[in-house]
Formats: sequence, C-alpha cells, structure tokens
Amino acid sequence: MTVKNLQDLLDEGVQGRHVLLRADFNVPLNDAGEITDEGRIDASLPTIKALLDGGAKVIAMAHLGRPKGEVNPKFSLQPVANALSEKLGQFVALAADVVGEDAHERANGLTDGEILLLENVRFDARETSKDEAERGEFADQLVALAADNGVFVSDGFGVVHRAQTSVYDVAKRLPAFAGTLVEKEVSTLGQVKENPESPYVVVLGGSKVSDKLGVIEALAQKADKIIIGGGMCYTFLTAQGYNTQNSLLQEEMVDTCKDLLERFGEKIVLPVDLVVASEFSNDAERKEVGLDGTPEGWMSLDIGPESVKKFAEVIASSKTVFWNGPMGVFELPNFSQGTAGVAQAMIDATANNGSFTVVGGGDSAASVRVLGLNEDGFSHISTGGGASLEFLEGKELPGVAVLNS
Repeated sequence: MTVKNLQDLLDEGVQGRHVLLRADFNVPLNDAGEITDEGRIDASLPTIKALLDGGAKVIAMAHLGRPKGEVNPKFSLQPVANALSEKLGQFVALAADVVGEDAHERANGLTDGEILLLENVRFDARETSKDEAERGEFADQLVALAADNGVFVSDGFGVVHRAQTSVYDVAKRLPAFAGTLVEKEVSTLGQVKENPESPYVVVLGGSKVSDKLGVIEALAQKADKIIIGGGMCYTFLTAQGYNTQNSLLQEEMVDTCKDLLERFGEKIVLPVDLVVASEFSNDAERKEVGLDGTPEGWMSLDIGPESVKKFAEVIASSKTVFWNGPMGVFELPNFSQGTAGVAQAMIDATANNGSFTVVGGGDSAASVRVLGLNEDGFSHISTGGGASLEFLEGKELPGVAVLNS
C-alpha cells in the first residue's frame, strides 16, 4: 500500500490539529439498544489512541444501520459514544447533529487530546447520494468542522467499498491518510488476493448466492476448493435435484448454480447432511437428515455433523483459508454447531498446519465472538464483510483508491 499512513501523519505532527476520522462503528444492537458485539469499536482503538496521544482534536464520523437519510433515534450513535468513553478512559461527547450548530460548537471547543463523535452521518441523505454535487456540498460542511490545518484519516474498512461522502468526498478535500486498521486490512487481504499459498480453501456461507456470485466466479480461478454452506447451499442442492422443502431458496439462481457446478464442480464442496427444523425457532423440533431427508414443510437451518467433518478435513489440509458467511443460523444456539465447527477447524489449521486463516468480516466475525471462540486462533479477522469480498473479487475500493489520488 503506497498511500500515506498514520505513522506518516504522526511524524508530521498532530498536536492541536483537527483530525476528521472515518471509523466503522456499525455495531449490532439488541432490542434494548445495547451493543451486542463491540468488535468494530475495539478495532478502531489503536488509531484513535495514537491520535489522542499525539494531541490531536479528533472528530469521529460513522454510521449505524440504515436510517435512510432521516434522523431516527433508533440509530443514534449514543451507545457507541458510551462504549468509547469507557474504553478510552475519557469522556466522548456525541454531537446532537452531524454538521449543525451543536457539531460546530463542540468541534470548536475541543482541546488537544479530546475526541468528539458526530451523530450518525446517514441521518443526512447526502451521505449516500448518487449525486456528486450533493455529496460535495455535505463534504464541504464536514471539512469545515476541521478548521484550518485539518486532516482526514480513513479507518473504517467496512465502508471503503462505497463512494460515500464521509469515506470518499472528504478524502478528496483534505490531506488524507490511511489509519492503522485500513492499512492492516489492505495488506493482509492483499496477501490472500495476490499470493495465497496452496492449497487455498474458500469457505462461503450466508443467505444468498447472488451476493457471492462474483466472488465465486473470481476465486474459482485461484482457489483449490470452495466450500459452500449457509442459506446459499440450498440453491446449489436444489440445482443438484434435492428437495430442501421450505429451506431458503433463490429460485432465480438455480440455473446459475447448475452452471457453476458444471464449470467448477471439482472445486465446489457442498454439505452431505443437514440439520432441519419444523419452524424457524430455537425451540423447534430438529433432526439431522441426509440431503434428501428433509420432512415436508420443514426447513434446514444448519449443516449437519457429517458436513462439518467433511469441511474440516478440507480445511485441515489447507495453507490458506478465507471464510465469509456463517454455515447456519448461528444466532440460534441449536443451529450454531455448523458455524462453530468450521471456525474451530480453521483455528486448528492455524495451529497444526501453519495455515494462514482469514475471517472475512460481517456475520462471520460476529459469530466468532458470539460463539465464544478464540479470536487469536485466526491469522486475521476482518472488520469488513462486503469490502473484503469486493477486494478479493478484484474490484476497486473507492475509499482506498481515493487515498492514492
């Protein structure tokens, strides 16, 4: 990565300078508005602490959820401000708005080594606008918060695949630097993208084939094996002629899956058994069945134990593993064993075979923490699900490319 990084900025000096920091604080909340996984906040701490220790006046920008350009208290960043206050050991104020009067007053009042969190940038519809002029107007207002001699630090890897105001347009208007997290993500994922040691195994899950189609096409050229579980495997199994009853299915993708199996069948590894349920509930009646054994009206919510063994054997012989997407509905304890089994197989491969194992963000990263697995057992856990997939697929990430401009 040839862009200027955080160390370059610290070498220049940040004492007394306003730093607009784009972080990724899009954390999951429960019904009570409590954060259920603080992984993305924790990942931002090295960059934030380095800036504060250097005497910067940090103005953090982030989004939460999809408020669709309107102010919605449900998506307020107050829980994030509270968590940051606790983790940093200093008060982190949350502005009542994004670029309004309160944001300006608080930004102007920052002293060296203090941090302000702006309210959810997606409360302003211009953040995600397709109109460059609208985004530019919003970017100018954000940049104005940084006053003279301000700089921009990009540290939200989970959003760098989007050309949005706080990610892209602000970077075009200020001296821009890659934060520790973005630099590490690009470097680590670049190793998987450019020079994966063989055998190279890709593990894909999640709900939709359509979401992963591009990455299957791209990685099938490089990977030795592509393991497919999660909701997307049922479309592949349907393409093979199995009736998975009420399991998740993308009917419009069945022919596409048939084509993928014809072209890359020797590389694609599918489940050999399933865990099925009478309804979508942790308390539902459940059974372990063969691929053609799903009772009428039932649905599969996880891969079965024989599938876990099969997948684990493939992973055990790997030297590089990239995983994106859970194997089942891991949020329901009775249907989490498939995801836990595959994750543990990666941990074992790291320890026993020296495999380079990468968890590709999103639900996969969340599942590692929710299931209480050893995060240090993987070589790298990414903070960006969509960003990591698009990077490996070979797409340009606007939020990274702009740092080179």
